Amino acid sequence: MMSNKKVRLMQGNEACVEGALAAGMRFYGGYPITPSTEIAEISAEKLPRVGGKFIQMEDEIAGIAAAIGGSLAGLKAMTATSGPGFSLKQENLGYAAIAEIPLVVVNVQRGGPSTGLPTAPAQGDVMQAKWGTHGDHPIIALSPSSVRETFDVTVRAFNLAEKYRTPVVILTDEVVGHMREKIEIPDVNDIEIIDRVKPSDDDNYLPYGVTGDELVPPMAAFGDGHRFHVTGLMHDETGFPSNSSENAEKVLDRLMNKINKNLDDIIEYEEYMLDDAQIVILSYGSTARSAKSAVKQLREQGINAGMFRPITIWPFPEEQVRKLSEKVKSILVAEMNLGQVVLEVERIVKGKCEINHIGKANGEVITPEEIASKAKEVL
Repeated sequence: MMSNKKVRLMQGNEACVEGALAAGMRFYGGYPITPSTEIAEISAEKLPRVGGKFIQMEDEIAGIAAAIGGSLAGLKAMTATSGPGFSLKQENLGYAAIAEIPLVVVNVQRGGPSTGLPTAPAQGDVMQAKWGTHGDHPIIALSPSSVRETFDVTVRAFNLAEKYRTPVVILTDEVVGHMREKIEIPDVNDIEIIDRVKPSDDDNYLPYGVTGDELVPPMAAFGDGHRFHVTGLMHDETGFPSNSSENAEKVLDRLMNKINKNLDDIIEYEEYMLDDAQIVILSYGSTARSAKSAVKQLREQGINAGMFRPITIWPFPEEQVRKLSEKVKSILVAEMNLGQVVLEVERIVKGKCEINHIGKANGEVITPEEIASKAKEVL
């Protein structure tokens, strides 16, 4: 049989759009901002070819609002942004979380704060991805480190959003977004695609109703014939507002449990040369490329180094990091910020091994030589 696989030289932002289209994206609402603009441009070009819709809104807040509306109407929806735009999307990110609206939000990170360094890479939005919107809420955030992985992670982001009725954030960065690599795009028939569960055709639809051990309610689309209400207020099973503290606790418990009770399905990570490692470099996104090169350099110098790379940033792979801390001497966290994931690692490890950090926030990537030098310094 003829294979439909394609080998192409592709930019990271382009791979994001290709992955989204393969996953079934048919609506994009957004606003251009460096260094994510190519995602909007390519979506505008390609969505009409597959019967999809693209709309450029007046700002980033309206962009995610439009994407939420597209998802409620039954289409797989995405929006993309960078830096200040991600800050502006936070209120509606919280709306998507409490209203349980499947949505993919891509943040091609750049230097900050404020307008900061619009064309330079950073990883300073990691904590914002988890805590940026107000209140307790579930979130899934994924971080690719290559062009091909950007394709795969985008497909997975849509699958997780649809499966768990939740917004999913993709934390890429300027390096991954703009670099070009030769990649093989898989045959669409080889890609696992997950669609949201729809309700049965009866008159008793409860938009937030679950039975038994279910944690994710089925989701009807506006226009399907079901009458239902959606609000950002705390609501009961009908979708209408409720001020009951008992109901609020029940809703929040289910929102958190649909993520926390499915960690094995959601969390993904890479382990590299960890079998005999004494020092582990924990890194993610584009910085993990430097970390892997640093591990190779250290091995050549007789130092037993390894790398642990979270692909799922939130929920964080706590169990894996905890087990790792019990058998290594030191963990060195490398990230393009002044200290974010390192705080999570310190919280998890609780002194079981030494924790060190190497970070940059000046718009420059951390080089393999810098990581290797820091590793030798702390050993």
